Amino acid sequence: MAQQDGPTSPAHPDGPAEHRTTTVEKGRFCTAHCICGWRGPARRARSLARADAEGHAGD
Repeated sequence: MAQQDGPTSPAHPDGPAEHRTTTVEKGRFCTAHCICGWRGPARRARSLARADAEGHAGD
C-alpha cells in the first residue's frame, strides 16, 4: 500500500494557482506529486523526493 506524506487537499478554485505537493511511497521508491499533475522521478531517498517537490513548488 502506498504511503502519503504532506498535504493532499486541492487548491482553492477561486484563489491563485498554487502548487501543493505530496510524496508517495510505493515499495522502495518515493515520488513527489503535485495537484497540477506534475510528478517527479522515483527516488530511493525520501529527502531527494522532497527536494524535487520543493524545487517544483518554487518554479
